[in-house]
Amino acid sequence: MPFISVLVELMVKTGINKKLKQPTEQNSLVGHRNFDVIPEGSSPNLLVLQSLWANLPPELLLDIISRLEASETTWPSRRAVVCCAAVCMSWREITKDVIRTPEECSLLTFPMALKQPGPRDSPIQCFIRRERTTSTYRLYLGLSPALSGDASKFLLAAKRMKKAMKTDFVISLSPNDFSQTSDNYAGKLRSNFFGSKFVIHDCQPPCNSSVQSQGWSWKRISTKKVSPRLPICNYNVATISYELNVLRTRGPRRMHCTLHSIPISSIQEGGVAPTPPTFSYVLDETFCPLKNSPAKSKESISNPREPLALRNKTPRWHEQLQCWCLNFRGRVTVASVKNFQLEADVDPTHNVSASEQEKVILQFGKIGKDIFTMDYRYPISAFQAFAICLSSFDTKPACE
Repeated sequence: MPFISVLVELMVKTGINKKLKQPTEQNSLVGHRNFDVIPEGSSPNLLVLQSLWANLPPELLLDIISRLEASETTWPSRRAVVCCAAVCMSWREITKDVIRTPEECSLLTFPMALKQPGPRDSPIQCFIRRERTTSTYRLYLGLSPALSGDASKFLLAAKRMKKAMKTDFVISLSPNDFSQTSDNYAGKLRSNFFGSKFVIHDCQPPCNSSVQSQGWSWKRISTKKVSPRLPICNYNVATISYELNVLRTRGPRRMHCTLHSIPISSIQEGGVAPTPPTFSYVLDETFCPLKNSPAKSKESISNPREPLALRNKTPRWHEQLQCWCLNFRGRVTVASVKNFQLEADVDPTHNVSASEQEKVILQFGKIGKDIFTMDYRYPISAFQAFAICLSSFDTKPACE
């Protein structure tokens, strides 16, 4: 149901419609415009808080946003839910309470959902569009460009930056802003010279405090702020490695991924994956790199909880087609060495059920020229899944 219809229906039932019309009728006697005198030193936020929209009864407002959230489950209509959080502070707080995590509702609403674990039951289906001329990769929410059309929702973007001894994929919340000093900076993927090892850096501190920053850069902000500059930290949240192919034999890539920020207990019975509540750029003494010496900040800190490890599912050789095959359930249509499926790499001592071990946590494959599908699920997030898929695009002369 559209937002206006929900609002009008509930306002008529509660009698608020007459209260909202009352100031309009009084203002019409004075003139066409209403010039309010704003006291000196008062902020626009204070005026918004004193408005009629901010003074709606909390029970009514909760009912409105709850019904809107339940009805608008696809983009771009779900944009109305985001608009509710932008009305005023009271609307924002109630909207934050109504919106659930992707693990609970399988929906992506706010940017913070991109760094929260995906749903447990069914994967979130996305696709990646590659632009060869600009070395840019953009992630969209949807089945494919042909099927989703205008309903495709932009999620993340990455730009490949080749350097002398390494390659960086800078990941951004904006489709065109790839500056690491920007507010849109989400993290990066860095590879070694051979393209056999990759490290995922997150700009936000993970919920697991044992993962420390791996260095920082400086971000300039307005001189009107209290602090002239804020540090942007890079936290090592995952490591991806590809086995070297010394004999140059033809076959699929062998891939292994270690998620330092996700414990293996998250896929055990009753386990919970770390879920960040919000985005925060505030310096905290518990993770601020300035509290440690530069030598210590570059060392890898051991995690007391064993991290979750993923490995690519081994494909089988198809005699008739004369190629390696995997069951992508119709989501991949073009054969490519980049195609893969990741599943949990666990030992029998970890007490992980057989159903959890067989689940495909992340799958990536080609469906057309420069178009790839990406389906991910619990316990990884969209940001982690996108970064892992970006590693498949980099050249690997020693692994193929």
